[in-house]
Amino acid sequence: MQTMKTRIALIAHDQKKDDMIALAGEYQDFLSGCALTATGTTGGRLINELGLTVERKHSGPFGGDLQIGSLLVEGMIDCVIFLRDPMTPQPHEPDINALVRACDVHNVACATNLASAHLVLSQLRARQDGAPRL
Repeated sequence: MQTMKTRIALIAHDQKKDDMIALAGEYQDFLSGCALTATGTTGGRLINELGLTVERKHSGPFGGDLQIGSLLVEGMIDCVIFLRDPMTPQPHEPDINALVRACDVHNVACATNLASAHLVLSQLRARQDGAPRL
């Protein structure tokens, strides 16, 4: 029986992109077996710096968050890792709020900082390795 790949969306605000690359580097072996979707610049860096296979959407301010939200609503995303910068105003804040709300409405895990991202990714990796769900 073939198991379906875990479908993960990866998004990072400008001041958090280096954190996303470091995080993805820590989980690179696991992430390389997942179906990854990312917003534009984040996806480009994941491809270029880590060699991951990533379906790139538009950058967040140009609708990328909404594209990922649409996939989530259609059941095509299992979890979202969205490293947000809470100290910098974002011009597309309504799109960000819509994506996080969609995660809540559709009961999709959404990690918005490094601590929660580590928890989600380590649990998903353990589940893939056969560990029971928490």
